Amino acid sequence: MEYIWDILLLSVALAMDCFTVSIVSGVILKRYQWVTILSMSFFFGLFQSLMPFMGWLGTNQFAHYIEDYDHWIAFGLLCFLGINMIKESFADEEEKRFNPTSLKTQLVLAVATSIDALAIGISFACTGYRHLSQLTFPLISIGLVSFIFGILGQHLGVVFGETIRRRIRPELLGGAILLFIGIKILLTHLYGAE
Repeated sequence: MEYIWDILLLSVALAMDCFTVSIVSGVILKRYQWVTILSMSFFFGLFQSLMPFMGWLGTNQFAHYIEDYDHWIAFGLLCFLGINMIKESFADEEEKRFNPTSLKTQLVLAVATSIDALAIGISFACTGYRHLSQLTFPLISIGLVSFIFGILGQHLGVVFGETIRRRIRPELLGGAILLFIGIKILLTHLYGAE
């Protein structure tokens, strides 16, 4: 059961970038355009689940060479990503002007928001995910949560506008979750805590 919660928390953390971009998209759209909302959310979910698979596939081939240090690698990657997300939450960034209805824009955003998920795939390979069947639940969870958060974010952007972006700081929450998971992995390996 703890495994399921860890994967769900990881899925939420990875979906925070999608959520943030979706809010901005909803603010720009100013009304419900369901084709845009569903297609953008679909691409978010697809790439968020594809990138961990690619990271895992590339790393799994040589994971047995680094298994004595794999928990440190996973800890380092997750902390690096978490700290970067937390720093981004405090940065004054100019709102990027983009056309959410453009397929090209949707694909670029989906790839850009899923780069962090590539590192998660590497951490999967370093923490004992040796077979593709072990990735089924994590990949489905990551993709589905990103899809749902894409729809939710655009809904909130349409309904509440720009004020929601300043109040929630989704990157801060996502970064804190990644840090928590990284520390938990390290302590579990070092001290055998279950």
